[in-house]
Amino acid sequence: MTEHTLIEINWGNPITFVLSPDGGTQTFATIEKAFYWLRKKWQVADQDRDIALAQIDATMHCLAPVGTARRAFIKAAKSAGFEPAYTAVS
Repeated sequence: MTEHTLIEINWGNPITFVLSPDGGTQTFATIEKAFYWLRKKWQVADQDRDIALAQIDATMHCLAPVGTARRAFIKAAKSAGFEPAYTAVS
């Protein structure tokens, strides 16, 4: 049996977005999770989503910086109507 090791790329502090009107959130701590969501769970297919997918794919193949993929993902999320979730700091 072949054992597979999954390597996840950390892209800095996790990003949390409010994804639904009832306040449901999703936190993205790795580039792989962002890529999966863009491909399988995103409800808006627009140019920002396509750009984010391309940037993340390039980053996963070591062809682009992680920050570029992260910024593209944030732009796609905002374009899809998702709001950043902010938590109060005490």
